[in-house]
Amino acid sequence: MAEALWVRTIRNHRTDRQATIPCGRENPRDALLEACRQLDLPEPLWLEKNEREWEEFGQTRFLPDAFFENVNFQRMEIEYIDPDAPKRKSPDPRNAF
Repeated sequence: MAEALWVRTIRNHRTDRQATIPCGRENPRDALLEACRQLDLPEPLWLEKNEREWEEFGQTRFLPDAFFENVNFQRMEIEYIDPDAPKRKSPDPRNAF
């Protein structure tokens, strides 16, 4: 599996639609545009807030007010997937198995 952008829309606290597009960490906007085409969704406005979240966390979210057109979901989330990243372990002892 290669690096990718995972795009999902959330409606009623559940993933409604999703797509995974090949993407490098440095340029998510082209992959986001392609995912929006595949899911037949308008492209959201990419604001400074989104840029900061992407740089710091490798993910960001868009609420309905980030779209020029009406959308039928509560939010769109995008997340960078790096298959070579080290796996994180939970510090919670209940997850020790």
